[in-house]
Amino acid sequence: MSLDYERSRSNPPQGPTRLSLRERTLEMVQQAWRPAGTLVAFALAMLFGWGVVNGKHGLSAWEQQRMQDRKLRQEIQDLQQENARLRDHIQHLKTDPDAIEHEAREQLHYARPGEVIYTLPENPQTQPTSDGK
Repeated sequence: MSLDYERSRSNPPQGPTRLSLRERTLEMVQQAWRPAGTLVAFALAMLFGWGVVNGKHGLSAWEQQRMQDRKLRQEIQDLQQENARLRDHIQHLKTDPDAIEHEAREQLHYARPGEVIYTLPENPQTQPTSDGK
């Protein structure tokens, strides 16, 4: 190989070269794919982000489930407290004669000998005035 041939291979000519139609089309397609690929990747990322936030199992659904879980836990706690209070009340009724007497007086309107019980209506009714209006 000659020295001139080696120089020409390592340093291609710098002048304008004429590309064939196929090469120009291929170059334009390659240049167009970069922005199009970026746009497609951006659109897919936005779609994925929307799915994460608003999808069937997204953040919105997760937050609703957390709120429902908190509500149900509070309801369970309230019911457990109510059950404990009722168990305590039942235990008092089984063992304490004063508690039994109190319930008999409240629920059944029992009275001791010589006592008079007055029962008032729960919702006092107002009587209409007779002044003709």
